[in-house]
Amino acid sequence: MRIIRSVVASVALMASISAMAQSPGLTSLPPAPSIHLTLNSAQMGNGAGIPSQGGIPTLTRHQAEQMAIRNNPRISASRLLALAQHQVVREAHSADLPFAEEDTTAMDAQEGGRLSAGDLSSSRMLTHAGSGLVLSQLITNFGRVHNLVLTQKLEQQAMQANAMATNQEIVLYTDQAFYNALTAEAILKVAKQTVATRTVTETQVRELTQNKLRSTLDLSIAEVNVSEAKLMEIDAEDNAASTMATLDAILGLDHSQTFRLIDNPATPGAPPLDSKTLVQEALHQRPDLQSLSYSTQSAKKFARAQWDQLLPSISVLGTVGATPVRPDQYYNSNWWGAIGVNLNIPIFNGFLYTSQAKEAEYHAKADAEYERNLRDRIVRDVHIAWLQTQAAYQKLGVTAQLVKEADMSLSLAQTRYQLGLSSIVELSQAQLQQTTAQIEFTNAHYEYRLALATLRYQIGQNP
Repeated sequence: MRIIRSVVASVALMASISAMAQSPGLTSLPPAPSIHLTLNSAQMGNGAGIPSQGGIPTLTRHQAEQMAIRNNPRISASRLLALAQHQVVREAHSADLPFAEEDTTAMDAQEGGRLSAGDLSSSRMLTHAGSGLVLSQLITNFGRVHNLVLTQKLEQQAMQANAMATNQEIVLYTDQAFYNALTAEAILKVAKQTVATRTVTETQVRELTQNKLRSTLDLSIAEVNVSEAKLMEIDAEDNAASTMATLDAILGLDHSQTFRLIDNPATPGAPPLDSKTLVQEALHQRPDLQSLSYSTQSAKKFARAQWDQLLPSISVLGTVGATPVRPDQYYNSNWWGAIGVNLNIPIFNGFLYTSQAKEAEYHAKADAEYERNLRDRIVRDVHIAWLQTQAAYQKLGVTAQLVKEADMSLSLAQTRYQLGLSSIVELSQAQLQQTTAQIEFTNAHYEYRLALATLRYQIGQNP
């Protein structure tokens, strides 16, 4: 928009000076800068196998999305976190599995050492050497381990859904960067053509000034216009380079890479007429909502597991081993073993378990409120995205008609100028209107495509 305003101001100023001069010497002005998007439809297809042109690799939107999915570090990180959460599930499930360990002990002790005090139990302070296996197995703790396992499984599903949400978010960012880069390239073409046009005009005015047919003021204004156009070109080049750098970052590239961007020339179809169906689709398939829903269920299961701490737990313990080196007066056999059942009943621990359970319940209720808030935002965002898509689609028709009318106006202005029925001001205004109309149509073209991409993201469609 900054470049468009500069074009409008400069052309209007040049037209005003020309009108003041009222001289017929300048009979031919170069055409106003225009944009013509040239897209090779034969190269589109599914975006695969497009060769580089002029040493610059080509890139379609589909290729950009796939490259971002493969290379973007945020997607890789979300997938790794989902894999890590799977290991947490196994950690929680380990409490249901048997626990076994092997111990080997050798000791040289004096007989009187059994009467000493310290960390070593007196029953072990005998000269001996032996090895044994200790086995323990939880029989039941009345649902606590089961609820803990379910908690982590739901968290795993939440992480997987979050990875999908990150995937869709990166695809949307890729589309935004892709279309922003295309728009910047189109505006850069306008700036380059504007520089060429004003340079030709400045040359003609200079010749007329040298022939005393124009004043030095006209030449000064023409030179100012050329300088201003060059500044516009510098800004446009910087904007194009910046948008390409943004695209490189989204694609996961660690270096600067310039692409020749290719977009499908076919205009997408009309958007849906009703947003209610889209809202229902979004509530059903948005991965971020699914992730928060799984987290809410996980929090509820964890709260239940915290209450289960108040229940008893039953486990079985067993040990078996051999003592080849031993004092015979205490050991009648080389082999030994034992088995037993342990019942643990919590009586009182300073209200620790109840406080932990209530804390978990409050967190679960808070997560449920966060989920409800996200549902409300999804309904709003889908409706807004649908309205923006409708408006962008309407702009396509309006700007197409604007281009048609501007072309007709320019044709009439050129004819009137050639017949001497109008001044250079009318022709310049017609050229400017055509340029503005073409820019507006280009912006509307990419704005509608980006609006469709945003709508797809809002309803949770997979890329």
